[in-house]
Amino acid sequence: MESFQVPRCESSEVMGLSVQELIKKPLTSIPQSYIQLHNHEPSSLKNETFRHTIPTINFKKLIHGETKELELEKLNLACRDWGFFQLVDHGIRPLVLETLKAEIEGFFMLSLEEKMKYKIRPGDVEGYGNVIRSKDQKLDWGDRMFIQINPRSMRKPHLFPMLPSSLRSILELYMVEMENVGMSVVGWLGEALKIEKREWKVFEDGIQNIRMTYYPPCPRPELVMGLTAHSDAAGITILNQTNGVNGLQIKKDGIWIPLNVNSDALLINIGDILEIMSNGAYKSVEHRAMVNSEKERISIAMFFLPKFESEIGPAISLINSENPPLFKTIGMEKYVKNYFTRNMDGKSYLEHMRITNQN
Repeated sequence: MESFQVPRCESSEVMGLSVQELIKKPLTSIPQSYIQLHNHEPSSLKNETFRHTIPTINFKKLIHGETKELELEKLNLACRDWGFFQLVDHGIRPLVLETLKAEIEGFFMLSLEEKMKYKIRPGDVEGYGNVIRSKDQKLDWGDRMFIQINPRSMRKPHLFPMLPSSLRSILELYMVEMENVGMSVVGWLGEALKIEKREWKVFEDGIQNIRMTYYPPCPRPELVMGLTAHSDAAGITILNQTNGVNGLQIKKDGIWIPLNVNSDALLINIGDILEIMSNGAYKSVEHRAMVNSEKERISIAMFFLPKFESEIGPAISLINSENPPLFKTIGMEKYVKNYFTRNMDGKSYLEHMRITNQN
């Protein structure tokens, strides 16, 4: 399959921006290209209450028969009411997590010259940096590395295989353990939704991507956005805040809620694909990342999507006269390409997929 194509921006000056390089010298002002006041809707004034109500799901309880039924119902309610939960007792080895943290930090501490060996190439979305679609595009206060890791046959030869060997080795270990967690969760979600197993097999041997992000401190965090508000195109996303610094916010009932996550928990959110396949029973979550004035924040996200040759649409086993399809059905390859040609803007792509929008 050919690379995802995005509109090209010919400005090498814009393409070469790095927030880490920007803050090497004291800033007297924030560059205009990073100022995003329009995206700074206030968060909840009662966020201290919300911090303790984010659903917590126990992975081990879903494995064992005597506790599975109750925990599966908790998972089902979390996905219907929140579309977001933290997963504890997930089984990812602490040594793997600690080594991964050190290696990701080490990667972002490499010289810009070293990191630019992995830079995003024109017309592509994978690599180091940010996808630039226009010269007047507002930029996030963060540096990223985005790579497709599965299927292995589709790994770009200049990206994952060329990473520093120690980072590549720990990522391989991490991805094996994370795939076990992610595919288990996907299976339980299908079970909770009562979707026929044959329809859920689209996730087997599916697409898996990772995104490592470094959010440097910002002297004026109220002016910038670490990650623009959006919902994920994936089925599910699993986020690991590797250095324990919080900054993620989710939008619930029109209110932005800051999350204070257990240090040993993984964050899992429902993506647009699962909202489509569940025909709206589960909701994808609009979320954003804020930055800190004093501390850097580092995270790694892993995205789970169906295989390229599958079709994405409401599961047939859920559709009947009382529950008609709310979303279009399209090929996975077209779905992904369309997503990457758009700027991140809340849940706009999901709205484009609704049957009421025929354009």
